[in-house]
Amino acid sequence: MLKNDLFLRAARGEATERTPVWLMRQAGRILPEYRALRASLSGFKELVETPALAAEVTIQPVDALDVDAAIIFSDILVVPDAMGLPYEMVEARGPLFPTVIKSAADVAKLRVPDPEEGLGYVLEALRITKKALNGRVPLIGFAGAPWTILAYMVEGHGSKTFSKARGMLYREPALAHQLLAKITATTIAYLQAQVAAGAQVVQVFDSWAGILPPAHYREFSSRYIAEICEALAPLVPVTVFAKGAWWAVPDFAAMPCRTIGLDWNQDPTQVRREAGGKTLQGNLDPCALYGTPEQVKAATEAMLRQFAGGPHIANLGHGVYPDTNPDNVRVFVETVKAWRG
Repeated sequence: MLKNDLFLRAARGEATERTPVWLMRQAGRILPEYRALRASLSGFKELVETPALAAEVTIQPVDALDVDAAIIFSDILVVPDAMGLPYEMVEARGPLFPTVIKSAADVAKLRVPDPEEGLGYVLEALRITKKALNGRVPLIGFAGAPWTILAYMVEGHGSKTFSKARGMLYREPALAHQLLAKITATTIAYLQAQVAAGAQVVQVFDSWAGILPPAHYREFSSRYIAEICEALAPLVPVTVFAKGAWWAVPDFAAMPCRTIGLDWNQDPTQVRREAGGKTLQGNLDPCALYGTPEQVKAATEAMLRQFAGGPHIANLGHGVYPDTNPDNVRVFVETVKAWRG
């Protein structure tokens, strides 16, 4: 039994006494206790791949910020790593793939791994976290959307344009679909295993959705997200967060996902009209948390007013930035909890 099931009820579209709240990237970065732990290790990957430590970091924001859900501490790039394309996390630069996907032969080499074998450390972290939470709040699992994963596997690193990955969609669409199909199969099995290990909601992050034109997004991204939703929806509520793809809301409305995440450039009133009664999640601008406590409170209340008229999970419109003052994050959380609009 959950002691606090507000988030889970909202994720199912049920009525709640107040708006539940959590933050993307809450597990880490802004908290001094996270930074202290991280500084004692060889790097980010050691933290991700050590289940007891990943569980500890997952629970830290529940203790420190009193949020209504925990999200497992991991990374979307564990999926290509398990498929046979390892990544490095370079300090102050971000992810780097020493080898990238260039050809059909490269795609053929990739495996669709058994989740317990290739990603067992994440599943063990989920099991440890679920036990340690002891029903305090629900536990969220997640994965990257296939297009976002392809973008990194082809480009090799973060990019403003992802021109190599986008170029593949024009030059070799069949090859792109072969790669996307393998990523999708891996992701479905991985998320199903996360649910078996204790995740009560799963979120699909399409971080680079907004760099594709709408026609390409429908061909190379949303159709694969729909496959994931169809496979997971019978098990748990599914959230889709596609940053920058404001025009794709009708596509998401037609999928069996239960929640649509909004970035800070989207208008909740308009999305509510297009979303077909789904729960909405978001969407405070992360930079609003740089204001004074009074400004944070006012911005949060203004956001909450915009989401009136249907189920809502309060969050930011992207992950919390690492130089954000944790005290302002607490103001955000406390303002949501006090809201009775």
